Amino acid sequence: MMSPTPVIAVFDVGKTNKKLFLFDQDYRIVYEKSARFTETVDEDGFACENLQSLRLSVFDSLSEIFRLKEFAVKAVNFSAYGASLVYLDETGQAIAPLYNYLKPYPEELSHELYANYGGELPFSTQTASPVLGSLNSGLQLYRIKHRQPALYQRIQYALHLPQYLSFLLSGLYYSDLTSIGCHTALWDFGNNRYHDWVNGEGLAVKLAPIAEADKALPALFPGNNYKVGIGLHDSSAALIPYLVNFHEPFILISTGTWCISLNPFNQSALTADELDKDCLFYIGYQGKHVKASRLFSGLEHEQQVKRIAAHFNQDAIKFRNMFFNPAVILKLKKQFPQMQKDVFAKASLFATRDLAAFEDDIEAYHQLMLDLVCLQVGSTGIILNDASVKRIFVDGGFSKNSIYMNLLAAAFPNMETFAASMAQASAVGAALSIHQEWNVKPIATDIIGLKYYAASGALVL
Repeated sequence: MMSPTPVIAVFDVGKTNKKLFLFDQDYRIVYEKSARFTETVDEDGFACENLQSLRLSVFDSLSEIFRLKEFAVKAVNFSAYGASLVYLDETGQAIAPLYNYLKPYPEELSHELYANYGGELPFSTQTASPVLGSLNSGLQLYRIKHRQPALYQRIQYALHLPQYLSFLLSGLYYSDLTSIGCHTALWDFGNNRYHDWVNGEGLAVKLAPIAEADKALPALFPGNNYKVGIGLHDSSAALIPYLVNFHEPFILISTGTWCISLNPFNQSALTADELDKDCLFYIGYQGKHVKASRLFSGLEHEQQVKRIAAHFNQDAIKFRNMFFNPAVILKLKKQFPQMQKDVFAKASLFATRDLAAFEDDIEAYHQLMLDLVCLQVGSTGIILNDASVKRIFVDGGFSKNSIYMNLLAAAFPNMETFAASMAQASAVGAALSIHQEWNVKPIATDIIGLKYYAASGALVL
């Protein structure tokens, strides 16, 4: 009889999809399962995560995989979306909803906080947190203190979602820098500690001790002798495979609904201008600052593809695998006014373009991608700020788009541009963060597949 395969289980909890993966020691997925839960509502009737369903799903899923004879689970870790806090009483029971980070925030309450601690701009710059209301999770706890004092008194600890999931298996309370350092308004990046307002308002006592991202805890939930990681914020977790595999400075453009440019090699202080351009800091799993800029390009692409498809009477699926035609790009550049690639904007010119001016849907789609890449160059340029960066990696949806990739390579002719393919980067990152706790093999060097895109000399953006 074959001996069971040593694996790590990773729960990857997104806002919509909840996934469980088992990775073998070469970081190949050997088992996966996904679930979606119906949302519930908070006391104001606003939609929020069903925490009870999520908690039971973790226990049920683990019990199920522990019964599988072909796998030996050596460790469990978590990657999850940030900006959401779970409020626990002294017995470890959740005593409030997992409030939705999209819930409108009382304006007078945020005005009061900013006024008391130096004003909006200094506060936002020090905490590397644009003013985002409930998306600044520290402000969620502040709201409870001032609007629900009886609930606040009962809170023993407020844990970010990844650390709550870890607590379920270990029974131990910890905070984690990747969660604290993501637009929470809690962290003073200049002084590398909680911001003065956290202590000034007395919130620090509600925050669990900070643990290192590579810390592994003994398990309380029954099973074989496995370790439990403390969990990571999913954006920071997605960067880990790249940091592990590549040591020369690089930028990662993570594409999806949001297109986020991440530069883990730029620790320069955040300026007011950068903050205004939706630039912020994350904290990486090793505690280093990661400068990031964001665009809503994935959503814009989706909306404009529907417009093109409707106008030219085409199926939107056609545009998923459209070939790159440099001759079309050269024609468009001569025929239509183009956005300057180094000018920052939050939306492209394409929404204002008349589709009737294009010969066909191929021209229109190439122009859309040209506009989106010009937008991307402006956003990525904010965090570049370092001549030593010679590589750009693109993962997510646009990495599979040959028009996007060729145009991006043309826009950065002095850099090497790669489309990266890796199954479940956030989950792999969470597994890698505690590699030494469960895996006896050296870290595999082929976790990330790369496709190189050369900058065409004839096509300069």
